[in-house]
Amino acid sequence: MPLTKNSVTTPSFLKRAGTDKLREVFLKYASLQRDEEQYMTSEDFVRRFLGLFSEAAFNDDSVRLLAGIADTSKDGLISFSEFQAFEGLLCTPDALYRTAFQLFDRQGNGNVSYADFADVVQKTELHSKIPFSLDGPFIKRYFGDKKQRLINYAEFTQLLHDFHEEHAMEAFRSKDPAGTGFISPLDFQDIIVKVKRHLLTPDVKDNLVAVTEGHKVSFPYFIAFTSLLNNMELIKQVYLQATQGNRSEPVTKDQLLYAAQTMSQITPLEIDILFQLTGTVQQTGWWKRKKRKAATRSRIDYSDLSNIAPEHYTKHITHRLAEIKAVESPADRSAFIQVLESSYRFTLGSFAGAVGATVVYPIDLVKTRMQNQRAGSYIGEVAYRNSWDCFKKVIRHEGALGLYRGLLPQLMGVAPEKAIKLTVNDLVRDKLSDKRGNIPVWSEILAGGCAGASQVVFTNPLEIVKIRLQVAGEIASGNKIRAWSVVRELGLFGLYKGARACLLRDVPFSAIYFPTYAHTKAMMADKNGYNHPLTLLAAGAIAGVPAASLVTPADVIKTRLQVVARSGQTTYTGVWDATKKIMAEEGPRAFWKGTAARVFRSSPQFGVTLVTYELMQRLFYVDFGGTQPRGSESHKPANTLESAGSGTQDHIGGYKAAVPLLAGVESKFGLYLPRFGRGAATATPGATTGS
Repeated sequence: MPLTKNSVTTPSFLKRAGTDKLREVFLKYASLQRDEEQYMTSEDFVRRFLGLFSEAAFNDDSVRLLAGIADTSKDGLISFSEFQAFEGLLCTPDALYRTAFQLFDRQGNGNVSYADFADVVQKTELHSKIPFSLDGPFIKRYFGDKKQRLINYAEFTQLLHDFHEEHAMEAFRSKDPAGTGFISPLDFQDIIVKVKRHLLTPDVKDNLVAVTEGHKVSFPYFIAFTSLLNNMELIKQVYLQATQGNRSEPVTKDQLLYAAQTMSQITPLEIDILFQLTGTVQQTGWWKRKKRKAATRSRIDYSDLSNIAPEHYTKHITHRLAEIKAVESPADRSAFIQVLESSYRFTLGSFAGAVGATVVYPIDLVKTRMQNQRAGSYIGEVAYRNSWDCFKKVIRHEGALGLYRGLLPQLMGVAPEKAIKLTVNDLVRDKLSDKRGNIPVWSEILAGGCAGASQVVFTNPLEIVKIRLQVAGEIASGNKIRAWSVVRELGLFGLYKGARACLLRDVPFSAIYFPTYAHTKAMMADKNGYNHPLTLLAAGAIAGVPAASLVTPADVIKTRLQVVARSGQTTYTGVWDATKKIMAEEGPRAFWKGTAARVFRSSPQFGVTLVTYELMQRLFYVDFGGTQPRGSESHKPANTLESAGSGTQDHIGGYKAAVPLLAGVESKFGLYLPRFGRGAATATPGATTGS
């Protein structure tokens, strides 16, 4: 298929960028002109465009090696055609191996020689810690006795696969000079951490000595252990085969062994180690310590495998349904762009608020009726014993739809209500944050308070109409009360009855909620600062507990002021009047009526609202040159190439995967390049180590 100028498609997971847009990005970073042509230098490509090696004391050799991946002519400069060709390579299904191949193809002739291979290997951190014999039988099997054989791409993929297995075995031999076939647990840990560092999760790394139970490690055990780490994705498939796709069903060792026999070459020793390792990890995990005492598990589930499986580099490529770049740089943010940004957030907030309100509306109805229930009523007894009793009676007397009385005006009002709250909070946080995005706690509280105050203009009319519809079902009357009739009865000023109590509730609620949510979200993010949707949901729900419960007295007062008192019930003229009368007639406990229902409504509602809001910002990404929600972007694993810096916004087409793929070359193949230390070119091979 011929390539078109504006849109290029490939049978891969990434869509190629158009030529014109790619050229625009290239010219932005190309700093050298020669013969009327623009070129990128190594530093232009690696440090400025990719955003890697941003430290002042970066490693020159590492930068040149990485730039050489795109520099196929090997002249030290990257032309636009080379820049575009590498973007196409990043879109191929085997981009990881092809990127690694171009790292080793030092001459740019489509082959890897012994000198090329040795040159790169000697510059890696692993070689500096555990030197690999580049004159041994393994090298001669691939490059010939005289090391003159050239390796093509297909053969290189196998060489790269076998290289680290051979490096591991050579490391074992170095720790066992007497040839006993055993090494100590500490030597075992040392080898695995250095040679298989790219396959270790924190849980596995912390339990390498514990899993040996203090015994010496045999060579077969060592090989099986490294093979298990290499094959964790295959182990997951074996598990899913055994459970027929059920990720929560525990399986026994026998079940996993049977499934392994039918679809793979997983050995019984590897299965033994798997169960031993998961048992050791879970024994040290606080969430399972009480349940399991034995180091060896009898059953495992999919979550156990996820805890010990290394993370795949493709997880760090963010997929979006839409992506729009409103400005070229933050400096281009005009007042109009900032208005557009607020409108964008307002739209997403409206949808998110509607989703959250619908999910928890039945709980809100129960909460309202419980708060409106008054002691000493003319009825002679309370209508509901508790929230559950209220829920059952609504179903019994009004049907399931009775739980959704007043939903329509709620949805009409909750959209702007939640939208203005989220938008104002984001806007004030942006204004009070420093250039690095940091914000003090007092500023977070102020931003939340401003958000709560701004929403009252929408909240009060919404609340008063909704509440009167919600309690209407309690009255045995043939007249059906509608939202519009309530609005006409109250009039404009009547819609703001109880506004002071509403402010008294909403300002402290938001001042508590948003800072708590931000800090809880940060605590629940993974080690790279990324928040999974489930952690966003949990953070939103957790933050709602203190915010909703602590402002319940204000909510009770607001409810009493906004509901029409029936014959024989106490009436109130204002916030202070309501406070005195409730205290005198019902005691202090009355101020906490409906607390449980309020928490059970507000916590999940805000959890659903916030997760919807942030996920929509991820999926429908618009770059206004401002800030994005923290935890939205997934970064590379720790100890790999650092994530892209300021140039990320220019990573289009295949370049969206550039940094994750380069991190993948390191993490999948263990080819960690040193990052620090200028003047590495003058040092002896392998002398420079990373930090």
